[in-house]
Amino acid sequence: MLTHTTTPDALALPLWAQIPSGVAAGLGIGVVAAIMGVAGGELLIPTVVLLFGEDIKAAGSLSLLVSPPTMLVAFARYSRDGSFAVLGANLRFTTVMALGSGVGAVAGGLLLGVFPDLVLIPALAAILLVSAVKLARHA
Repeated sequence: MLTHTTTPDALALPLWAQIPSGVAAGLGIGVVAAIMGVAGGELLIPTVVLLFGEDIKAAGSLSLLVSPPTMLVAFARYSRDGSFAVLGANLRFTTVMALGSGVGAVAGGLLLGVFPDLVLIPALAAILLVSAVKLARHA
C-alpha cells in the first residue's frame, strides 16, 4: 500500500545485482508457491514492485505470465501424491468456484481501468490482511 501513496524507489540495485536477485527471488517464490499449492502472485507482485521498481499493474501482468509454469509444476506434483482427491470429494464446490473465477476474470477484464489504484490497493491490502489473520489462526 505504501508504494501507492508515496514514491519509494526500488532497491536501486545495479543490473548486475538485479539479475541474480531476481533469479533467487524466483526460485524462492517457486518453491513456496509449489509447497502451498498457489500460483505465487501474492509473493511475485510485491517482489517485482520492490526489487525492480515496476508499478503494480505491470507486476500483475508479469505475474499472469509467470504463474502458468508454476501452476503446471504444482499440478503435476499434487496429482502424483493424491492431493487432488479432495477436489473430487467436493466436486460441487470446486465447480462453482471454478465457474465463479472464470466469470470474475472476464468481469475484471471488462472493468479494467474503471477503478483507480487508490481504491484497488487498499481493498487488496485488506483482503490479504484478513487472509493472513485467518491463516495465522488456522490450527
